[in-house]
Amino acid sequence: MDQSTDWHSTEPVEHKHGEYELIGDAEDPCLGMYDKPLPCFGCGIGWFSLLPGFVFPLTWYYATILYFRNYYRRDRRERAGLAASAIAAMICTVAVIITTAVLIF
Repeated sequence: MDQSTDWHSTEPVEHKHGEYELIGDAEDPCLGMYDKPLPCFGCGIGWFSLLPGFVFPLTWYYATILYFRNYYRRDRRERAGLAASAIAAMICTVAVIITTAVLIF
């Protein structure tokens, strides 16, 4: 058996015995980018803001500000939750405007 190659290797490249090497994909350099969990208990800021927003609607507006400031470019998984919170904020704003108009007139 040849001692120059490590039998655990996934690439046909010679490795020195005892050293670790990062395994990545040459075609997709962002392969390990989404290995870390999202903030706020793993569901992301947008989805986490959506649920308490039914009690405290200001959290929807906070997520809307993050959405319009392109916070989701840091992690693409955040985009859907932030968009959902932005839509909830828009619906809340329209409901408040209609309610205010009905009460005033």
